[in-house]
Amino acid sequence: MAENNQVGGPAIGEGNAVYEVSSVSYSYEETGALDDVTFEVKAGESLALLGANGSGKSTLLKMMNALIFPSSGSVRAFGEELSEESLQDEGFSLAFRRRVGFVFQNSDAQLFSPSVWEEIAFGPLHLELEPGEVEERVEATVHILGLEHLRDRPPFHLSSGEKKKVALASVLAISPEVLLLDEPTAGLDPKTAGFLARLTVQLAAAGKTVITATQDLALAKEVAGRAIVLGEDHRTAGDGPAARILGNRELLLSANLIHDHPHSHAGMEHYHPHSHLEEHHHGDEH
Repeated sequence: MAENNQVGGPAIGEGNAVYEVSSVSYSYEETGALDDVTFEVKAGESLALLGANGSGKSTLLKMMNALIFPSSGSVRAFGEELSEESLQDEGFSLAFRRRVGFVFQNSDAQLFSPSVWEEIAFGPLHLELEPGEVEERVEATVHILGLEHLRDRPPFHLSSGEKKKVALASVLAISPEVLLLDEPTAGLDPKTAGFLARLTVQLAAAGKTVITATQDLALAKEVAGRAIVLGEDHRTAGDGPAARILGNRELLLSANLIHDHPHSHAGMEHYHPHSHLEEHHHGDEH
């Protein structure tokens, strides 16, 4: 890599671009997932990616985590383009994985170690940290997420909420600058969902760049300062302060994030907007 490779360099200052997504399109065989999407993410931003199932939120996060690459356009992180070629450079790849953490929507796709402790230690060990530092990070993360009673349990024996906490812990243990969260509260009980929402707010307040893909408008309102809406045509339908985006009823209706239900009052039929998020919370999307 070039000597000015910033992926392995110092932390990006607040207000500077962490991600530059430029005219990105992507297709799964014949099925379009993203179409000409462009935006930037500044260091320290808390961004919600909103959209109905199939709008391309998960695809976009996977691209920002360099798991897949655009069919056209480009994604740059910390000033460097993410590509199959750049990720083949071991130094580049190691530096990028230290700085960006990804929590999958489906925790079962992320957890594979024999015990919770080993799961949380996996990332730091493979980032070539010293054993003593690995142990310190794991213990601190276990304490923060209240996982002490689960440390020796196999992850696949845990509840969905416990699995989600362990998946998040495994990412936090690498101490990334950027967190990519794919539907972090989907399918969780209200208590666990509330805990994860509050933790997300705390991480953003601590200076992390947090990008949350979600259909949960209440979660977006709580955790995000900015929101981008992906429409069902896989294009950007809106981008701005979260309060303004979430208050734009026509935009949310057009993106299939809310819908109108008729109600009768005194013999007159009226329509009121309703979120139908629960209908979308089950199953992964493109």
